[in-house]
Amino acid sequence: MATTVRRARLSLPAAPLGPENPLPALRAPDGVHTLDERSRHGLPRDMARQIGYEPLRSLLPVRIRDGYGRERTEGELEAVIIENGLLRVTVLPGLGGRIHSLVHLPSGRELLYRNPVFQPANFALNGAWFSGGIEWNIGATGHTALSCAPLHAALVPAPDGGVMVRLWEWERLRDLPFQVDLWLPADSEFLYVGVRVRNPHERPAPVYWWSNIAVPEDPGTRVLAPADEAWHFGYERSLRRIPVPDWQDADRTYPSNSTYPADFFYEVQDTVRPWITSLDAEGHGLVQASTGRLRGRKLFVWGAGEGGRRWQEWLTEPGTGGYAEIQAGLARTQLEHVRLEGGTEFSWLEAYGPLSADPAAVHGADWVRARGAAAEALDGALPAAALEAAHKAWRGVVDTEPGERLARGSGWGALEVLRGGFELPGTPFEEADLGEEQAPWLELWRTGVFPTPRKVVPPGPPLVTAHWRDMLETAPADPLTEYHLGVAQWHAGDVAQAVRSWERGLSLAPSRWPLLRCLAEADAQAGDPERAADRYAEAFADLIEESRGGEAWTAAESALAREAMTAQLAVGRLPQARAVWDRLRPALRENGRFRLLAARLLAAEGHVSTALHVFEEGFEIPDLREGEETLSDLWSALTTRPLPAAYDFRMRPPGITGQP
Repeated sequence: MATTVRRARLSLPAAPLGPENPLPALRAPDGVHTLDERSRHGLPRDMARQIGYEPLRSLLPVRIRDGYGRERTEGELEAVIIENGLLRVTVLPGLGGRIHSLVHLPSGRELLYRNPVFQPANFALNGAWFSGGIEWNIGATGHTALSCAPLHAALVPAPDGGVMVRLWEWERLRDLPFQVDLWLPADSEFLYVGVRVRNPHERPAPVYWWSNIAVPEDPGTRVLAPADEAWHFGYERSLRRIPVPDWQDADRTYPSNSTYPADFFYEVQDTVRPWITSLDAEGHGLVQASTGRLRGRKLFVWGAGEGGRRWQEWLTEPGTGGYAEIQAGLARTQLEHVRLEGGTEFSWLEAYGPLSADPAAVHGADWVRARGAAAEALDGALPAAALEAAHKAWRGVVDTEPGERLARGSGWGALEVLRGGFELPGTPFEEADLGEEQAPWLELWRTGVFPTPRKVVPPGPPLVTAHWRDMLETAPADPLTEYHLGVAQWHAGDVAQAVRSWERGLSLAPSRWPLLRCLAEADAQAGDPERAADRYAEAFADLIEESRGGEAWTAAESALAREAMTAQLAVGRLPQARAVWDRLRPALRENGRFRLLAARLLAAEGHVSTALHVFEEGFEIPDLREGEETLSDLWSALTTRPLPAAYDFRMRPPGITGQP
């Protein structure tokens, strides 16, 4: 049967994404996936070098996405369906190009964990992320900032004469374009995924890539990979080499045998074909294989503990089956970044399809025989030579210009291509993609002047790379230009110059709160929490006076009020914290973040029983961060009673202290 591609609309209960946070992300990314110093000693040299190579120190210019909620209504998502009679692939180009579903048609089996709802949660580098399917993680350690962002998508001729779907975008954290080609040959039980990451700049760039595959987790599910050792990383932030499959009196290749969330990065040798598979008790499941560039393989488990189970419920609907993640990446672990020289590229081909193997062998106690049976089944279904031949054929069409457009991503790539004059055959970033967010930057590039908006609005998204910073430095120094210049200087690590730029802008600014908020954050990071609290309070008061209403203003009020209240509580200024609370819109007070802040404030004021009552009434924090322990910490400060299950999101063993 010939391969077909069609547009579709996917109906499912969905929570709205809401607006982006308009405040620039001046704080460094959290340390959930950082490694403690003790664990760095004794690592293999290449691993230690790549762990230390350009870890992400700033989320700029990307904005935080925290405007989503947890009230789901029946909604529709734009989808693209690729089908050949053997596989049906459902792709969501508007949500990071996620593969939502991969169905093996002859057996009727869903090969992935398919989330029955769309529920954003705070797992991406910039906030909003959702579970299920196959996601393409590029940028830096963690889930990509494009998790809930639209990608460009179009039809492209496939190597076999059919049609394939190309996804592409400009990844802004590392300033790199990439493409993902989804190719389903006729009569094939394997979806091919060709990936190319390009560095069009003269300078080298750090690259991070992990393909993240959610698979159903049943009691009999086993994950197999061609390795006898793995690197274990848990939320205690230590990396240690362990044997596979048995460690600490349990077979860790069965996800249900772990209590706490953890990563297992398999030590796959360069001489071995790289693959990973998840097979159920009957020996059926999904396999992922690739050409050699994509060497790393990983198993992530939520664990059978209360915290892991609570997170799984949080990401979907109660009663839904659990899942684990099998992954494939450029390095051995996700703590590493790989150097890509200027003017060069990385590319590889992945394959996803059904696998069936002898259940007695793959679930047997003999690990060598178990993984050997899986490898033999893979070689029978998709020989390594066939995958290499497909990779070579795909390389012949990577520069082919796309045809019919299926979806459009952002305009940031078009802006960078215009500015840099880059030639990127196969991934057109067109001027037609430029939008309202890029308009002032386009004018700066063309005229040397950053324009003043025609109406009073919160500042738009920043740009921070060296060329844009240089343009801002030579532009007329009005308050908005000084604001953006300070953000770019902050990103570059020039804190003193950033503060000077913000202070210059403040002296003439009709809108003071954006600059005051930046200066407050600078004070906080300089170790002056009292002055930071002063400026946060002043910024919030100015914002409330200026706010015009509407989604963008409400998002600014919510974000700045959270920061202002937190700053006042940190220095014990309870009346000032109460003053922020009193000026909040009633609708914002019902948000889970503010319910938690209200409980903290009540406890600090001595109203412990009232603070406990906030918990007893029940509330949810939609943007509760992976690894965040504020709920359990406050509860234990209020009472010795056991933490209610609804608030138990703890991801590490008891006795491990300190916020991860």
